[in-house]
Amino acid sequence: MITKEKLKEQIDKFPDEEISIDELIERMVFIEKLEQRIKISEKGRKTISNDTLKDEISKWSK
Repeated sequence: MITKEKLKEQIDKFPDEEISIDELIERMVFIEKLEQRIKISEKGRKTISNDTLKDEISKWSK
């Protein structure tokens, strides 16, 4: 769940006076997913090493 405070913080971080709803939603979804992954990581579950991540990313660019 996103708090009003987090929403306001993200809106203030946009460089332009005008933002699209799509941009805002995309950013908020990203932040929510990131926070969920951080919580999972802090519990010691479902993390991968940096080397494994680099290997996976290199596969995407092929």
